Amino acid sequence: MSEDMALFHFAADVTPIARAWLATLKSERRLAAKTLEAYISDLTQFGGFLQEHLGEAASISLLAGLDASDFRSFLARRRNDGIESRSLARQLSAIRSFFRHAERNGHFKCAALAAVRTPKIPHSVPRPLTEDQSHKLVTDVVLEQDEAWIQARDMAVLTLLYGCGLRISEALGLTVKQSEQNPLVIIGKGGKERLVPMVPAAVEAITAYRKLAPMPLLPSMPLFRGAKGGALSPRIIQLLMERLRGAMNLPDSATPHALRHSFASHLLGNGADLRVIQDLLGHASLSSTQIYTEVNRKHLLEQYRKAFPKA
Repeated sequence: MSEDMALFHFAADVTPIARAWLATLKSERRLAAKTLEAYISDLTQFGGFLQEHLGEAASISLLAGLDASDFRSFLARRRNDGIESRSLARQLSAIRSFFRHAERNGHFKCAALAAVRTPKIPHSVPRPLTEDQSHKLVTDVVLEQDEAWIQARDMAVLTLLYGCGLRISEALGLTVKQSEQNPLVIIGKGGKERLVPMVPAAVEAITAYRKLAPMPLLPSMPLFRGAKGGALSPRIIQLLMERLRGAMNLPDSATPHALRHSFASHLLGNGADLRVIQDLLGHASLSSTQIYTEVNRKHLLEQYRKAFPKA
């Protein structure tokens, strides 16, 4: 890391503080070289902005006198430059770190920074599998070391995740009695109840598993059981997905939750209404469903062409 990179566009009395901050990050927090370079870039951009914004290089007294609007103006400028929320949040984190260092070491304090909110980072969801990958996954659950009933159980669980869009906790929380109902009555987040139709493949998979299960499956008992007879742990399904990724050459995005995401994305891609998908997923707001299904421009344009009156 070159010392020449750490000029930061600040006034002469601030540059030594910035250098000491970097040295602390390197020695005490042991940040990687690329992370340190990112922090240098973040603070340099902030210093350059202040030089333009204030009309001069920021000194200790100017930094101490900044108000919340100054920081927000910097974030707005970066947003206008096309910087996304995740990068903005990192930049603000670097700035906070520098200002905390300055305060701890008695150089200056800027109370206004505490009033600046971190940009909201959009909820991320796993990338969906393709339809071919999803179908292959739920129809070819065969790993040689597994007993036949365990293979049938695993296929039933994966079919519920993809074919019905259930969360893994919802699938493993089903009782035997619940599984006999179609549509399923699912109690989701916040105790909210929803109805989820079971596709024929899911009904067949559950029936096959129940026929092979070596333990009694009474109505009030958990439907899916572990090898020792207790309720099946989510970790078992997570490990199963790891093994299947290797056996079937699937991408790293093939996780249990990715199957729920694939369910929603494939419904959307085949013309299902977002409101219907929202109900099936149990989302409280449509905005959650829009993020979850990654509404794409192609689909929106197709819907626009269908709905817009022809001249």
